[in-house]
Amino acid sequence: MSSTLIVQLDMTEFCKAADLSDAWVIEIVDHGILEPQGTQPREWRFTDYELALAKRAARLRRDLELEWEGVALALDLLDEVKELRAENRMLRQRLARLVVE
Repeated sequence: MSSTLIVQLDMTEFCKAADLSDAWVIEIVDHGILEPQGTQPREWRFTDYELALAKRAARLRRDLELEWEGVALALDLLDEVKELRAENRMLRQRLARLVVE
């Protein structure tokens, strides 16, 4: 039997690990980029996936000088491109099998 370890960070740990202020984390959550467990900032729990996402969001904001709305849109579009590339790869593999037969 295998177990999956899920890392959960509270707000203080998350801010330190992501190198972000409380205010920025609250803004990121308010814009729907992160969806922590808990109803209030002091109760929020974040996963390691959300940590990576927060770092990516902060990098987009800094590097492209985007507002959080733009960051949210950019992340959605990047996810969509990733999904489309995976689907394209799968369809090419299927097509290659049909062409060979």
